[in-house]
Amino acid sequence: MTVRPFVPWPDKRLRTTAAPIDAVTDDIRQLWQDMIDTMEAMPGVGLAAPQIGVMLRVAVVDASETRGEAIRMANPEILHASVKLRDHEEGSPNLPGVWAKLSRPRAVTVAYLDETGARVEKDFVGLWATSVQHQIDHLNGKMFFDHLSKVKRDMLIRKARKR
Repeated sequence: MTVRPFVPWPDKRLRTTAAPIDAVTDDIRQLWQDMIDTMEAMPGVGLAAPQIGVMLRVAVVDASETRGEAIRMANPEILHASVKLRDHEEGSPNLPGVWAKLSRPRAVTVAYLDETGARVEKDFVGLWATSVQHQIDHLNGKMFFDHLSKVKRDMLIRKARKR
């Protein structure tokens, strides 16, 4: 079990778009396993590679109630998003101790490479959809608070700095 340290905000890697991978290799599979171990140690429902300083378009999500159902994704992209929104409190281990309620599409269809290297299209709903969107934001150099108004974002960042 390998738990990796988180990159602390405002590290510039958290604002950088991650590079796509060319193929799913044993190194990528090991990275996914380390990310799952790290996610479980948080505990959390998702993790993107840039959060641990690896600038590749790789993420894991496990929003299951029982755990142990992690989805491994490389080069994920949202193909479709529902019009209906879902509110959820979001946070990040890169900026611990602060949370904000965001509204995101309740359901998304995502294309990605799975652990075998096959291209998969999968529908995600509820917390699964929220987490997948959150991880894709990280892969695109965005933090959850980027979805807030400037006033709310500034308040959240001030609160985080006090911690």
